[in-house]
Amino acid sequence: MVALRSDGQPVVLEHSRAPEKMAADKVRCEACPVLCQISPGKLGACDRYGNVEGVLTRTDTLALVVRPGTDLVEWQAARGDAGWDGSLIDDAPVFVSGVGSTTTYPDYKPAPFIVASKHEGVDMVTVVTEGIFSYCSFKVKIDTDRYLGPEQATVRHRGEAVGHVSTIEYGSQFLALGGVHHLTGGSKKEGRVACEMMMALGNREPVELQIEGGATVVVAADRPPIVDGVEERRMRVGCGSATIGIFAPQWFGHADEVVVVDDHVTGVLSEHQAGKFLDMTPTGIRLHGRKSTPGRYFQVASPGSGWGGTDITDPLAIVEGWDAKHGARPGLRLLMVSTTGEDSAWFVLDEQLVPQPAEMPAEVRRVVERIGENCEPSLCSVLYVAGAGGSLRAGVTDNPVRLTRSIKSLLVNVTCGGAPVYVWPGGGITVMVDVAKMPAASFGSVPTPAIVSPIEFTMRLDDYRALGGHMGRVQRLEQLLASGAWRTVEASAANPWPLDRLRGAAE
Repeated sequence: MVALRSDGQPVVLEHSRAPEKMAADKVRCEACPVLCQISPGKLGACDRYGNVEGVLTRTDTLALVVRPGTDLVEWQAARGDAGWDGSLIDDAPVFVSGVGSTTTYPDYKPAPFIVASKHEGVDMVTVVTEGIFSYCSFKVKIDTDRYLGPEQATVRHRGEAVGHVSTIEYGSQFLALGGVHHLTGGSKKEGRVACEMMMALGNREPVELQIEGGATVVVAADRPPIVDGVEERRMRVGCGSATIGIFAPQWFGHADEVVVVDDHVTGVLSEHQAGKFLDMTPTGIRLHGRKSTPGRYFQVASPGSGWGGTDITDPLAIVEGWDAKHGARPGLRLLMVSTTGEDSAWFVLDEQLVPQPAEMPAEVRRVVERIGENCEPSLCSVLYVAGAGGSLRAGVTDNPVRLTRSIKSLLVNVTCGGAPVYVWPGGGITVMVDVAKMPAASFGSVPTPAIVSPIEFTMRLDDYRALGGHMGRVQRLEQLLASGAWRTVEASAANPWPLDRLRGAAE
């Protein structure tokens, strides 16, 4: 406690209350603001740190990402037993990830691992930590034409608000989940449920979500979405107009009219520019909805889980009628199909110009099947977004703004568990990463509540020195390997090697 003397100078007084006492056999964890006092043989509230024979211990060991195609045992054997001469290991086939590295909250302390090695003859350093993030969220892309819910609708998990519906992007629905307002701005239960949901998403586990005014959907990274109990199989080949454009020449001569039903843009072949190019005869078909440009109709039905993301199960429900003065005639052949090819029907107009169901010709069936063949598998993509600002940067350097500037100028490569990230433009360090490219079980949490996730900053050793790095805490990769306190995880073959991405590393 600080007070002022009569001359205005500060004087330190005794604590206004006695310091908190702790049993002698407990250890205090300072990995997060909860400051657990952990009894022997027990874990802290986060299940990540425990009291092992009186020593605070991380329950998971540091994960080293192994370069694809590398036999680590053979590499270690090739180095021989002559001992280490103090030089940096050149082009080591392992990358020190933040998974299992421990946190340093609050980050007035240097990061737990600052590791030096060589890459293509250049001295490098990687600063490694597990960051505690309240300012983080997940963007979930769900490949489906099914109606999930109105834009901006609240998304709930176990009854608590955890996000909202965002925009639709060409056959995919986006959800924004988590974020600081749900973690800290609502009730204690909302924060806890949101944190548990976010950790499960990051670790690629299935999460059930309820959308107000819409569907119940189960999402998990790189798995098909399950919408109202039905697993999605196909992502649409395109909107109704695009489908017409792609397949018009293949339908020509086999059908007089094709309607591709779509909640957003329903296509009509004879009116469409593609049909005009083929010199198709008008059919006099009239559809419900609002005509946009020739062959393109909006709002032919309400959104739903039926044909093409509409609420219809009978495709003729969108047909208002037929006009004989503009080409409608008995015997006219009509194909109606959805944007995934999963729904299709063939009709022939009778003498009263009423469409009658008929057997679909083989030539037309082949084109419908080709629509399905051209649909990509329906998947969920889970992207983690985190603001890596604040005190986390103090674990890297004593002048945080230099780190931010060095990242923007591509002198520092940021990764999460060795996976590449996208650094958003503008102020701060906001990163986005595909969790499917990160090692399994990369995410944890603390009960503040907040998410714990790995982050690494890699740069040339000279650049680290110039930005005010903690040079006295740099250790050689050889020293870390000699400790044996690590495990290996296989890098995704689709990921670039983290050290290869650094601008000027090999110059």
